[in-house]
Amino acid sequence: MKTTDKIYNQADFETANVFGTGNPNTAFAAYFTGNSYLNPLTEMGKAPVFLANVSFEPGCRNNWHIHRAAEGGGQILICTAGEGWYQEEGKAPVSLRPGMVVVIPPNVRHWHGAKADSWFSHIAFEAPGRELSNEWCEPVTDEEYGCLAAQEGSQK
Repeated sequence: MKTTDKIYNQADFETANVFGTGNPNTAFAAYFTGNSYLNPLTEMGKAPVFLANVSFEPGCRNNWHIHRAAEGGGQILICTAGEGWYQEEGKAPVSLRPGMVVVIPPNVRHWHGAKADSWFSHIAFEAPGRELSNEWCEPVTDEEYGCLAAQEGSQK
């Protein structure tokens, strides 16, 4: 049984990341701690859903955020390489590995990103709906994030 999908260096990550790392995610850099990368898989406006492969360097995570919708909406993550974290406000964090799918309901405050010692990527898309918007909140603090590594170490 495989015990880890962690990818420690970028060269190995580039091989495992079958959807491609893409370019630095400069348009949204203000909403991330660390460096993220974006590789669009569909062209916005030319497909019914915009799909993008989002890659995170070790320790990178996005801020708390909410995908708002009056009807429908939410976000779906399809984990593709490395290991990461997902957490909804008020709930325990979820360890992410390739092949996992996370369905995030609309109007739920959450964050996601790489583990401290692994590269990570997921395909992300916003579910169709009405009156969709994204509300960016404050960063996940180093203290909040640091507790995850300690928690993971105590479960081994």
